[in-house]
Amino acid sequence: MLARYAKAFFNRLLTPVARLLLRLGVSPDVITVIGTLGVSAAALAFYPRGKFVAGTLIITAFVFSDTLDGTMARLQGRPSTWGAFLDSTMDRIADCCVFAGLLWWFAGDGDQVVLAGVTVACLVGSAVVPYAKARAESLGRNADVGFFERSERLVIALIGTGLDGFGVPYVQAVSLWVVAIASAVTAVQRIWTVRTQVRASEA
Repeated sequence: MLARYAKAFFNRLLTPVARLLLRLGVSPDVITVIGTLGVSAAALAFYPRGKFVAGTLIITAFVFSDTLDGTMARLQGRPSTWGAFLDSTMDRIADCCVFAGLLWWFAGDGDQVVLAGVTVACLVGSAVVPYAKARAESLGRNADVGFFERSERLVIALIGTGLDGFGVPYVQAVSLWVVAIASAVTAVQRIWTVRTQVRASEA
């Protein structure tokens, strides 16, 4: 949902940068991989040590590469099946590292067992929600439903974590609970939608 509204704005904002990188001979795939490495490294280096402000700022900077590589691919005018596959796969790696970094903190020095469990639910949701859609499409079905996708997960989790780093109480816990519950709801929506489609075709 957030992605749909913000996509046009960020495409316009990043188009000059994308044109420059293409003129320099940089491939969209390179930007995809760099973005994933940046997010993953920041999440695993800062979050387990409770360095939430620094980690969130660096992660946020690298997250923009997810829009930049798409803008570069569109400017090239060559839709790439490989590029789409790489982008989706790298997104899963980055998302898992963000929640794994938080889990590491809560299960270790953060010493918050309940939030560690909630973060596990966030991690599972970040994998199951896109998988349900991809698997449905591979079976010729449509699971493009649900209000909570990658943009929502990252924005809410990063804002909550960053504000916690500034000393705002409870906001991180609330944000992670929201991500965990909303991701579960979205996963159920997609599963039910595919079930309905399969039952209808079998009838």
